[in-house]
Amino acid sequence: MMNPKFKLRAVVTAAALALPMTAAMATNGMLMEGYGPISTGMGGASQAIDHGNAAMAQNPATLGMMEDGSSRLDLAIGILGPDVKSSIPAFGMSADSKGTSYIMPAFGYVKRNGAYTYGVGMFAQGGMGTEYDATSFMAGGSAATARSELGVGNLIFPLAYQVNPNLTVGATLKYMWSSLDMMMAATGMQLAGMAQASGVAPTGNLANALPALAGAPWARVAFSDSNDFTGAAKATGFGASLGATYKVNKDVVLGGSYQFKSALSDMKTASSAASMTAPGFVDNGQITVIDFQMPSVLAVGASWQVNPSLLLAADLKYIGWADAMKSFRMRYDSSGMGGSVNFAMQQDWKDQSVLNLGMAWKANEQLTLRAGLNLAGNPVPDTYVNPLFPAIVKDHVTLGFGYKVSPVDELNASVTMAPKVTVTSGQGVEISHGQTNWQFMYSHRF
Repeated sequence: MMNPKFKLRAVVTAAALALPMTAAMATNGMLMEGYGPISTGMGGASQAIDHGNAAMAQNPATLGMMEDGSSRLDLAIGILGPDVKSSIPAFGMSADSKGTSYIMPAFGYVKRNGAYTYGVGMFAQGGMGTEYDATSFMAGGSAATARSELGVGNLIFPLAYQVNPNLTVGATLKYMWSSLDMMMAATGMQLAGMAQASGVAPTGNLANALPALAGAPWARVAFSDSNDFTGAAKATGFGASLGATYKVNKDVVLGGSYQFKSALSDMKTASSAASMTAPGFVDNGQITVIDFQMPSVLAVGASWQVNPSLLLAADLKYIGWADAMKSFRMRYDSSGMGGSVNFAMQQDWKDQSVLNLGMAWKANEQLTLRAGLNLAGNPVPDTYVNPLFPAIVKDHVTLGFGYKVSPVDELNASVTMAPKVTVTSGQGVEISHGQTNWQFMYSHRF
């Protein structure tokens, strides 16, 4: 019969194996529930409303709703506030994540000149993580911190063109970057199983070391830096989107967009910035995270200006996780003993549908109040969800407001509240995850 302490380590570390996949599991999988406090305050609706320069991160054609000859500068900051707890009821053990606040800055500048609207902006795709004490059961018996932090950002160049008074089309080109910190524990047997699942035979001295490591009570793969905004493993690449809006009449607008799957390079650490350790074994080397991509997103929406004071909006999004998140693969290249080993972890995410519903009520010339719902399912099968960054958050309630400080200056803010969701993973770990997220933005028109 398996020793209870060894069994506990196996349960915990197996659940941690999916860690890199879920490090930005803020709301709708790895995608935010909305970009900018105007959209987010309305449940993330964005396809057919004027919501500032954050439009370049969703439907760029809505930038054409600006007045001709005007320019707009937006400065924003988002704060993700996850509340994650993991437990193993059979052992009476639980641990709370200390990763409770993650900051994401953003800015955008856009100008409209005749039929063309263009500009530049930077928006964070995600930026959260989890950190558990070395003394918690989440460390898997290694007596070292378990943590991860994934960030994906975009430098966006949008262009919108008004074809006629009713139809506007738009496109963006995105320069993207991603970075990852990871400090992951597993049993030696599981580490060897991940290597076998890759289908690539280990090489060099690492091939000779793996049989001995397979019997270790724990083994760790770790790479992390001390920067709050970057990770030890880094990659760059490109993305793009297309969008359109159509004005049915003076009160009703239809919109839609398609964001292409990203084309990011492999994330890599420096040559000796990663480590692989086990009892009596220490080695340094390089980690390469292979073909980690952000998914395609198809979105359609509509808005209705019911009266001068009330605006209603609704979007439907389809996120292509199944194509982007089939498995997680990485390679460790030893700079000490020599050789390499590949690892693979099955993910099998499901495509995700998201319904965004929002309203904005103009209380007076200065103040606008907003509210909305963001309704979605969980794209991650329970079998593969992990306790370090679970993507199990489903529905959201959002509130927001906008206040005109002057004819050219405006403040906007929103709060998103995601009720706690609890699931049990395939390894028997009970995981709960809820969130309270904030966004703030200052806008200047000139």
